[in-house]
Amino acid sequence: MLEIQPVDHLQAVVEIPGSKSYTNRALLVAALADGISPLKRVLHSDDTRYMAEGLKAYGVHLEFEGNRVIVHGTGGHLRAPKEPIFLGNAGTAMRFLTSFAGLASGETELTGVERMYQRPIQDLLDALQGIGVAARAKHDNGCPPVLIPGGGIRGGTTRLLGSNSSQYLSSILLSAPYAEHDVAIQIEGKLTSKPFIDITLDIMSAFGVHVGNDEYQRFTVPAGQRYQPREYTIEADASNASYFFAAAAVTGGSVVVRPISPHSVQGDLYLVDLLAQMGAVVTRGDDWIRVEGRTLRGIQVDMNAFPDMVQTLAVVAAFAETPTHINNVANLRIKETDRLMATARELRKLGAKVEEREDGLTVHPRPLHGAEIETYDDHRMAMSFAVAGLVVPGVQILNPECVSKTFPDFFERFTSMQK
Repeated sequence: MLEIQPVDHLQAVVEIPGSKSYTNRALLVAALADGISPLKRVLHSDDTRYMAEGLKAYGVHLEFEGNRVIVHGTGGHLRAPKEPIFLGNAGTAMRFLTSFAGLASGETELTGVERMYQRPIQDLLDALQGIGVAARAKHDNGCPPVLIPGGGIRGGTTRLLGSNSSQYLSSILLSAPYAEHDVAIQIEGKLTSKPFIDITLDIMSAFGVHVGNDEYQRFTVPAGQRYQPREYTIEADASNASYFFAAAAVTGGSVVVRPISPHSVQGDLYLVDLLAQMGAVVTRGDDWIRVEGRTLRGIQVDMNAFPDMVQTLAVVAAFAETPTHINNVANLRIKETDRLMATARELRKLGAKVEEREDGLTVHPRPLHGAEIETYDDHRMAMSFAVAGLVVPGVQILNPECVSKTFPDFFERFTSMQK
């Protein structure tokens, strides 16, 4: 348990590590390239470690030098793993490696922790069936463990439900260049979390692969393309920056986050625009963003494009003068925990009035008080509710170690702002 200490005058400059989203994609793409790719500013966390260990199981050689990783690509020639690959609760690694495993020479079994076995993956499995990968849930329940026979990706046209997770689409796209024939993916319904697809397309383009994108409803990957090895620098993580922006907003202080590009395609960076709508002052430099807190007002927002920011915004909303309505994020119920339920429950512990809907939350500000915050082994619960402790005495974060999933030294950086 960690008790967060309130601050009187928050003035801080914070350095943010590399992006998990970019790190995991770059590791996989570099692993498929034919040659050596030095990756700089790589994030070291539980999720990226599971991805790296998973890639090693297919014969990918990785050299670690601080926050630099040298990836010796395989040219798409992957050996079958000898044992099941354990991926903890790393949803990104589970989904990305499910398609990747289709390129291996034999069968793969992907496993994880108990919570992973409750996280749906059937949409991805169905889509892979359409391009010749007979992946299936081991227990026929639509969730991991997953069995992938390998032997190659045939290609062709498939359909994918877009509303549950953009990671299913990213998974197929990342491995599709190595299919025997062109791959076309038709999205059924509205695609959630589009900015994460932008990250995927950005990485693929940087390594030399073109993807056709017809208004996020149909994606085409021509066969015969190959990733080109290159030196690549990972962007800073906009998701992890969000907690420091929120800290400035709720305390009335000032926080500068660097190095972060105001022009990044990372959708979670849109949080600073929401904070500005609520009354904060946002200033952007070439590689930094400053947020200065002011009196906050509630807003109404569709957060389908950046659902990972819901917990952060909900905590900020508890300090506004009027209610905040967060909509269109039903897919948060299949994340590391049911994030809508968990966020509502823990905000109520602090004294806020929260209405929980199937696809969102309404936060009504009320006087807040300290409480023990259950984190549900969800890194974003720990980091977002730590923000409240900068203002409210007695906020205690249970199992703070869960931040190791994406930001192992978060609390060191966060508490350094209190000094």
